[in-house]
Amino acid sequence: MSFNHLGFGRSSFLAVWLACGVVMTGSFQSEGAQNVAARQALAKLLARPRVPLAAQASPLSAANGFQREAFSFAAEATERVPGVLVKSAQAPGRRPVVIALHGTGGNKEGQLPLLEELAARGFVAVAIDGRYHGARIPSGKGSREYVEAMWQTWRTGQGKPFLYDTVWDVLRLLDYLATRNDIDAQRIGVIGFSKGGMEAYLAAALDERIAVAVPCIGVQSFRYALEHDAWQSRAETFQAALDAAAQDAKEPVGAAFLRKFYDRVVPGIYTTFDGPKMLPLIAPRPLLVINGEIDARTPLPGVEECVTQANNAYQKAKATERLAVHIQPKTGHAVTPQAKQLAIEWFVRWLTP
Repeated sequence: MSFNHLGFGRSSFLAVWLACGVVMTGSFQSEGAQNVAARQALAKLLARPRVPLAAQASPLSAANGFQREAFSFAAEATERVPGVLVKSAQAPGRRPVVIALHGTGGNKEGQLPLLEELAARGFVAVAIDGRYHGARIPSGKGSREYVEAMWQTWRTGQGKPFLYDTVWDVLRLLDYLATRNDIDAQRIGVIGFSKGGMEAYLAAALDERIAVAVPCIGVQSFRYALEHDAWQSRAETFQAALDAAAQDAKEPVGAAFLRKFYDRVVPGIYTTFDGPKMLPLIAPRPLLVINGEIDARTPLPGVEECVTQANNAYQKAKATERLAVHIQPKTGHAVTPQAKQLAIEWFVRWLTP
């Protein structure tokens, strides 16, 4: 894999990357056992009763030459997940599918342009509303309810609205897709943006039914951010909940309190389930990481830690060609058109529509 080809311009990290071929610790067997334990721990944390899917689907008006379909299914007894599906009428039979996960404040409709691009390349493309987003909240947009849910989790210990609940919904989406006669369940890809990028790599780490993963502007080391005073931009996405929790605890907002907040609201996110621990679990399946060079929400040194650990796993699996990184030069928390096209081509390469 060539970083230059993918747009990576930091020579310091390239040197670290090359050194990974000779700097390795521990045995493959012990690391394999650790990976299994980490996956089992995450599965236990997310586990809840698997209720019947009770799936529903209905056609929508065709648009731009594509067939659209609205669907929903039960993720929990009190939670139905709404989704939208787009496919081309010229691609019959079982097709590979790509799941698109939106960011904070987004919704499934915001992914429609990407879904159409994917459908034009022969994929079935789907998007869902994450927890406390889209059709799952009264307003249908914004993130107020999402942040309020984190505050309620801080107070009650109930629910896992930051990342984990939606990861569970993605696992149930995989169950639903396997029931459809237009989906090849052996060729499932996932792409996510920001919040959705984190959910994408967590879901792929946990569930091997995801064959290809492209987390965008989401890969990060929460531990690195906490230890290097680089947590503020990420915390801005749930600032109101963090401030309310700090007031409730009568403590100042800072890295020390943020650890307590994470421990209550999204346990393990800066330890057992942090990016450097989760990305290696995706190996040897194809993984493309897309991040911005100057993205304060995913500080580049933390991204480097994640990718270095992933590279170790891909080297040991003899699958280095299945790991790629695109660092968008001089780009913050955004995905450039070039990067989006790289993502689509990655799916085409590995899912062969």
